[in-house]
Amino acid sequence: MDAPLPGRHNAITDVAGVLVGHVTRDEPGWLTGVTVVVPPPGTVGGVEVRGGAPGTRETDLLDPTCLVDRVDAVVLAGGSAFGLACADGALQGAYAAGLGWCVGEPHEVVPVVPAAAVFDLGRGGAFGRHPDAADGRAAYVGAT
Repeated sequence: MDAPLPGRHNAITDVAGVLVGHVTRDEPGWLTGVTVVVPPPGTVGGVEVRGGAPGTRETDLLDPTCLVDRVDAVVLAGGSAFGLACADGALQGAYAAGLGWCVGEPHEVVPVVPAAAVFDLGRGGAFGRHPDAADGRAAYVGAT
């Protein structure tokens, strides 16, 4: 079998319809950030959670036995458990765009935004500085 060929940028954005937004907080006292991946509508998600203290949100929804089978955005954040708040901002962005699991009338949707966070507290920035919902919203809105 031949080795796969790299894409134009050799990045996730080489996949048609995949958008990525990022916010980096590297001003004095900060060294963290958040990335939001916005897949094409109808994208099915999956996850493998490992580690001794995983920081996740809504990853259980990606179990194949669950009712929900698609994602509207995926959040990858710094800030440990605090950084999971970035998903609130991405969720609001997806909701404003009309994306989500329909739970009633066509406009009554709940976006599916699983998230994971890494522990970077005190790793170059101050321990109490972590990305938040505003950073998650900015990353979602800035996805290109």
